[in-house]
Amino acid sequence: MKTRKKLRLSWIMQAITSTISTSMVLILMGLVVLFSLTARVVADRVKENLTVTVVLDDDVQTADARKLLDSLNTRRYVSHIDYISREQALQEQIESMGINSTEFLGANPFSISMEINVKPEYSLGDSLLWISEELRSMTLVSDVLYQKDLVESINRNLHRASFFMLVIALLLVIISLSLINNTVRLSVFNHRFVLHTMKLVGARWGFIRRPFLVRGFWIGMASALIADSVIFSGIYWASTYDAAVLHYVTWQNVAVTSAAVLAIGLVLTLVCTYISVTHCLKMRGSELY
Repeated sequence: MKTRKKLRLSWIMQAITSTISTSMVLILMGLVVLFSLTARVVADRVKENLTVTVVLDDDVQTADARKLLDSLNTRRYVSHIDYISREQALQEQIESMGINSTEFLGANPFSISMEINVKPEYSLGDSLLWISEELRSMTLVSDVLYQKDLVESINRNLHRASFFMLVIALLLVIISLSLINNTVRLSVFNHRFVLHTMKLVGARWGFIRRPFLVRGFWIGMASALIADSVIFSGIYWASTYDAAVLHYVTWQNVAVTSAAVLAIGLVLTLVCTYISVTHCLKMRGSELY
């Protein structure tokens, strides 16, 4: 009776230790997934702020400009367009420079222009090149301007950041697999005599594995829930200091992170448990000591 109680207590303590160890690993994995998804949101916001300025001919009438605006709004690469009339451009110059050009030129020197925010997937250098060429080919357009050097710099830095995050994710996967595997293997190894006894009395390997796999499933589930709770608490704490956090850490990304942590936790614990139990079952009696 005492032996059974000690065995049950040992089983519970090992389960708690495995859960805590796995939770810490899953927290790191979850943070990497969340940061990667958030980085994509930030990158899309940066790309959406890149504008292509379309300057129309000096003699273009407002009605014709409005028709061109309606036509551009139907383009698949357009996210948003700011229409800037001649009067608005003049007013912006007066506010920024304190100079009214009409006083010494006798007329408004500005042309109608439009600032086009392209969709993130069209913000690459090649895409902006053919977009600008298409816009220049329109009859009412005088010139098309965009900051080519800035676009190339942003895309280059985004590629570097993505590669860096990918390397970190791969390293964490390797480390996580190693830590969880060692934790599970140590837990299973402590029951090697029980496994060997069950094997000697003719129990099938599938029957022997089943309780360990069930235990691994619940350890993975509990660890994932703990990790998700810690990550959610961190997001909530950060949002109380700055509500702008929720503009970048979207609920969609939080849901994906939660699902990823749960899937990683279950897969890693089940796979490691299966491998560890199989390894112990293959051990000979002389190798148990």
